[in-house]
Amino acid sequence: MKRQNGYNENMDIWINLRKIIHVDMDAFYASVEQRDDPSLMGKPVVVGGKPNSRGVVSASSYEARKFGIYSAMPIAEAHWRCPNAIFLPVNMRKYQGVSSQIRQIFLTYTPIVEPLSLDEAFLDVTGSTTLFGSADSIASTIKQRIKQELNLTASVGLASNKFLAKLASDLKKPDGFVVVQPDRIQEFLDPLSVERLWGVGKKTAAQLHKLNIKTVRDIRHLQKGQLTQLFGVLGAQLYLLAQGIDDRPVESGKIVKSIGHETTFVNDITDRDLLETALLKLSIDVGRRMRKEGLKGKTVTLKVRYNDFRSVSRSHTLLQAIDLDDVIYREARNLLSEVSLKQPIRLIGVTVNNLTDQSESQLSLFSETQQGNEILTKVIDLVNDKYGEKSITRARLLDR
Repeated sequence: MKRQNGYNENMDIWINLRKIIHVDMDAFYASVEQRDDPSLMGKPVVVGGKPNSRGVVSASSYEARKFGIYSAMPIAEAHWRCPNAIFLPVNMRKYQGVSSQIRQIFLTYTPIVEPLSLDEAFLDVTGSTTLFGSADSIASTIKQRIKQELNLTASVGLASNKFLAKLASDLKKPDGFVVVQPDRIQEFLDPLSVERLWGVGKKTAAQLHKLNIKTVRDIRHLQKGQLTQLFGVLGAQLYLLAQGIDDRPVESGKIVKSIGHETTFVNDITDRDLLETALLKLSIDVGRRMRKEGLKGKTVTLKVRYNDFRSVSRSHTLLQAIDLDDVIYREARNLLSEVSLKQPIRLIGVTVNNLTDQSESQLSLFSETQQGNEILTKVIDLVNDKYGEKSITRARLLDR
């Protein structure tokens, strides 16, 4: 276990400060696959699809990363970089199950957990130290339990705010453990490159480098007004982050902002019938997820990416929140009619946002037939939950 700036239990300088843990699983999808199939251990593993597929990399093992393979890279490029890599499909149900097990470990120590994705989360353990000991001890125990109970490694950061905790968890990957003491924040931050600060991408970094600003220390020596004049709102944010200031609380009750699915075609498509069939499948997937989460949404968004990687989107907002597959599909299909099909399409996606967890009645908006569809949809969900997701499906989606 790698540690830095260890917690001093004899002189607790964390009094009256938050104690925030950030847990980030190491190469999560790929690590789960290696754990479940020991023959994959030590080999370059790429999760995302077959080598000849049109998808992108969802995760890569650390062995694959040595070849420069990272998330969001086209599968074809990953195969070019490492032809001997083992390419696996995404098994989202498996990863969600493991993620749920990890979260149960978190909830043993605090109810204030803010998941950022399946493989990372913030935990506020400020109120947990009386029962479980120091924050350092809690963080260490969580890390050990993930290893012992799930046979997976996690990198953990502990600090007095979210920014520092997340930054700390990333510094010693994989299997890292970094603690940022409140009285040593600048010692921790100053040597780091400006790229480590939130909001600093390639363009902003290039601008900063032109001004001979390369480290956090360099930013800290500038006045807030100078940074704001150069970068606007981002400049004010950089000024605070360079001093380790981040007042955002860990939010355990955050509502999902949107639910969506997209698919990349094996071959580029211009045929409307095929595109609408894909939209139907995506709409069903989105609707089912919304109902599982107990959410409804008002805005349906269609995303289209052409074969030259240019993307366009179209949205429509309804008067009333919905969660029905047929309504989502109807809106997505209408939005598709607003998009040009003269150029081949490589990816299409459907998203519903403006979500609410309130049970709004849909009776006034829809006909009796639509009300019957709502009941039918609930029955289909029950059957598919019990006997498998494809137990009942649409005839249009059957393999041709």
